Amino acid sequence: MRSGQARLAIDYGSADTTAVLAWPDGTWTPLLFDGEPALPSAVLLSEDGTTVTGHHAWRAAPVTPHRFIPHPRQPSEQRLTVADTDVDPLDLVAATLRHVAEQAHQITGPGIDDVRLVVPAGWGPRRRTWMRHAAHRAGLPPPQLIDAPTAVAAHLLATGLQLPVGTYIAVCDVGATAEVSVLRRGPAGFEVLATLADPTAGGTAIDDALTTTLTTSPPSTGGQRWAVTASLRAGKHALTDHPAVTVPLPDGPAVVLHTGLLDQAAQPVLHRIAHLTTEAITAAELTPRDLTGVYCVGGTARLPLLAQTLTDAGITPTLVDQPTLAAARGAADAGANTTNPTTTDEPIPPVRRAAAIALPGFASLALVSQFLLTPQWRGSLMYREAVLNWGELAMAAVFAVIACLSAGTVLASTIANRATTPTSPGTHTGTGILASASLGVAVSGMYAVVGSLYVGYPVNGFLRWTLLPVIPIVAVAAVMALIAARQWRTPTSGWSKLLAFPTGSVITAAAGMLLIQYSLTADRWPNLVLWIDLAGRAGGLFLGVGTVMALVSQPILRLILSAPLAVITAALVSWPASGILGAIYAIAVTAWCRRTGSWVQVGTNERDQVRRVGGTVGCPVSETSSGMSWCGGGDGPAVGAVAGVTSVPCAA
Repeated sequence: MRSGQARLAIDYGSADTTAVLAWPDGTWTPLLFDGEPALPSAVLLSEDGTTVTGHHAWRAAPVTPHRFIPHPRQPSEQRLTVADTDVDPLDLVAATLRHVAEQAHQITGPGIDDVRLVVPAGWGPRRRTWMRHAAHRAGLPPPQLIDAPTAVAAHLLATGLQLPVGTYIAVCDVGATAEVSVLRRGPAGFEVLATLADPTAGGTAIDDALTTTLTTSPPSTGGQRWAVTASLRAGKHALTDHPAVTVPLPDGPAVVLHTGLLDQAAQPVLHRIAHLTTEAITAAELTPRDLTGVYCVGGTARLPLLAQTLTDAGITPTLVDQPTLAAARGAADAGANTTNPTTTDEPIPPVRRAAAIALPGFASLALVSQFLLTPQWRGSLMYREAVLNWGELAMAAVFAVIACLSAGTVLASTIANRATTPTSPGTHTGTGILASASLGVAVSGMYAVVGSLYVGYPVNGFLRWTLLPVIPIVAVAAVMALIAARQWRTPTSGWSKLLAFPTGSVITAAAGMLLIQYSLTADRWPNLVLWIDLAGRAGGLFLGVGTVMALVSQPILRLILSAPLAVITAALVSWPASGILGAIYAIAVTAWCRRTGSWVQVGTNERDQVRRVGGTVGCPVSETSSGMSWCGGGDGPAVGAVAGVTSVPCAA
């Protein structure tokens, strides 16, 4: 038994499941099931209510065929009837995952905290959440879901393949079914530009064709059917090492299976796979010449005829080493010395985290204090009117919300420590964001009430200038909380950095508004008038610079944009324009929140969603009459002409 922080990656396929254990030093080992690296995903329900998985399920299938489920991975809303009993497919998938977990614990012990599940790229939020529920029901910790083509691409990098930023590749995943995806390597990781899936183009279809070719009559019973399928599957796999094998058949003579018969049965299916690959490349608005390579994985990818069929279609394929384990190895970062930097949640140092919370909090208190203590009173004693810097009050409310949102990850970690059931970091983060946003609104409302009582004016005006500027910020934060709680996408920089507002913007903007209010309310002695006016203009400059620092992060862009905006804000410094200056900064903070939330994958449901992978907007994913799914890239409509694929315009 080997100890250490092992990572367990599971590639749960329609017909077979593979899994890999990897350690931080880059070593890895595949999990073996009855001596084989692939565990059949099939499940058999016994009469006593227990489940039999893997090879044992296939052996028992001829005896109790009515209790055998060869492909438990069903749509999330579908129910199964087995032996006149309704069965939740979630329990069947959980049984296989539990088998994998037990095998992993024999090697590492019960201390596996990092679990990664490989899922098809075309899956939407509903099916991904369904898979997480299956992992939880199997007793696994909250898993990280990784798209299959992205995992294969990570495996290619880990094994030394050079893929510079900007290159395009295609991943042809051919197991029991087929899925072809086109990816681009960007600065933050791989982006799935298009994906096409066809459940009728894969190993299962080849098995059915072989059964029709080699049997004189269809199997008369369900038990014979599964016995024939099991024999032909074993014979098909044996052809990778032998030119011909003898396949026993139940209630009949044995037959000789050779490569010629296999090619004859597989040829129509492989032609559909080649057509699928061509259509996926077209959907990404590319040509085969634009691709660095087309990499084939999966058990069916071992067929030599597949490479020949793709070559005849103008595509040069490359069979990935150990094609059945490639996705699991890539998901586990097997062979790499470090984990994937695009998914690492690197915590913020405590000093920086404290500064991110304390600075906007103190700035908010300083602004609201100056606002309350320095009103300009005009008129007589009986008809006095207070002239207030509403922009300063608005900025105090904005900084209060920023301070609370910056504390969101701290709240999330506190919630996680108190949780009694395993949930994902996104769930905790969503709850923390909602709690911190609510606290920010409460503090802003308190500013309005205190200001109204202190100045003696109706509370309506104070609420208008404390709540209206923060409502867009809170709305964006609520959307981010929903997306995090639904676990639609993980931020590339990690959860802990999600709400880290730039402290430089807080310092410069707060100092600018403090100087502006000083210049508007200070006693204007003759020898100080010039300096007071200069202080106000300097405050306007600082406020403009702080606004730009919230809008952009690149130093060169800050330098270019700060000059004109700072001049404009400095020129606006006056009592009538004080509210405008505060509103400008509130708009900038809202834009920052919107940019921070741009990592998400947003969708209304599994059939109509917008994918944002690695920061690039893709296209709506749609399912077709043949069960195929499509996600295109680019700005124009993509053409889908495979088995009823409908063209869908790309999202902006």
